[in-house]
Amino acid sequence: MSHLRYLLRFMSPVMILTSVSMLPAFFISLYHGETDGAQAFALSIALLAVTGGLLLLLKPNSKKNMYAKEGFLVVGLAWILLSVIGGLPFFFSRSIPSFVDCLFESISGFTTTGASILTNVEGLPFGMLYWRSFTHWIGGMGVLVFLLAFSAPGGSRSVYLMRAESPGPSKGKLMPKLKDTAKILYAIYFALTFLQVLLLLAGGMPLFDSVCTAFGTAGTGGFGVKNTSIGYYDSAYIDGVVTVFMLLFGVNFSVYFLLLLRRFSECVTHEEVRAYFLIVAVAIAVIVIDLVATIPDTTIAHAFRLSSFQVASIITTTGFATTDFNLWPTLSQIVLVALMFIGACGGSTGGGIKVARTLIMFKSARGATKRMVHPGATQIVRMDGKLLDAETVDRVHVFFFIYCLILTASILLVSIDNVDFVTSVTSVVACLNNVGPGLGLVGPVGNYAALSDISKILLSLDMLIGRLEIFPILMVLSPSVWRNR
Repeated sequence: MSHLRYLLRFMSPVMILTSVSMLPAFFISLYHGETDGAQAFALSIALLAVTGGLLLLLKPNSKKNMYAKEGFLVVGLAWILLSVIGGLPFFFSRSIPSFVDCLFESISGFTTTGASILTNVEGLPFGMLYWRSFTHWIGGMGVLVFLLAFSAPGGSRSVYLMRAESPGPSKGKLMPKLKDTAKILYAIYFALTFLQVLLLLAGGMPLFDSVCTAFGTAGTGGFGVKNTSIGYYDSAYIDGVVTVFMLLFGVNFSVYFLLLLRRFSECVTHEEVRAYFLIVAVAIAVIVIDLVATIPDTTIAHAFRLSSFQVASIITTTGFATTDFNLWPTLSQIVLVALMFIGACGGSTGGGIKVARTLIMFKSARGATKRMVHPGATQIVRMDGKLLDAETVDRVHVFFFIYCLILTASILLVSIDNVDFVTSVTSVVACLNNVGPGLGLVGPVGNYAALSDISKILLSLDMLIGRLEIFPILMVLSPSVWRNR
């Protein structure tokens, strides 16, 4: 029982933070005269505040230590709870009548996936549009990272919570104290978001649209406020601003900290970031050539504008769109699907396998090949000139193996819906990698509404697994973890 009280006590600040986060959406609903929306937010805020306050009264054993298992379990439970309560305003207002659809939209928001069941985004009230986009922002850096910044538990608790929630194969500390690290991360995050809002306003985008677009970009989520996403604005300037910021938010945030310290040489030699921008450049070049060669009257300038935006959107797993890439040539589509798997850098707000893991697997495979030729050779994998220990490499291999199992099983289960092959495969790829749009029925001008409730629940689980990088959710779902708790 003490273990359960311990876990429930950790859920209290999550509920209270979520209730506070809903306040701006409540006031926006009031401002626009959206009575149903204002009432839905008021009811959600009251319910969360009261429940969270009651959980605060629980007094677990303060001497209990937190280890990796507890850290994974707390993070997994917190994100499941966050996803359920985040869908309450949609359900209470009847903006989204089905609770499964509310859950799907909420999970998609917090996990920064951007997959949607909405067939008419512009029909959603302003308060709901704002809340939908804000879930990207708070979920991008992580709600528990936010809590660590302002009310961090001490010692090992901070370490294990941050490791479990922060994306990427390794979680280094920028400062000796994890609380200071969390503050720095959120300061950089807020500064980049604010700068993007200003630049979008300078391009003529309305304030509400600018804020929501910046939330979607910062969290690399992709929820837009228009049915045609960023394509609605038909502006080269806005396309360019969003493209640049999508790429910036796909960079490991530790690099920005190095820039602040003026350690420029370390930024330039950062192996993962160099590989990230190289992949982006090659993908853009291939798609530009493909579009110019196969689509009549396509200029290089127009092809570059389209390809650079979509490459940035897909590799960072943001999911914004300016065109229907369902209509692009096969080669270009395959390049985009490949980018869905690779994803952004570790320590960014992007999803996917991550560039760092891709590099480690490539180097490990190259080393294994060399040992076939030279059996006496030693396996050495380096990143940024530093030798990686065998445990780190093994964790990457285990991650990839489990990832492939989940991917395969999910595709098989979604295919029971009897949708076409492309939709079955790319819907899972897009959700597991937190991309959002896939191809076929779930393409950039489509949505996930046609899928069955069972498929939506499965894809919702995939989104959570992808955002938390498998292990926290598997920990929650494992019966052995709950024995003797």
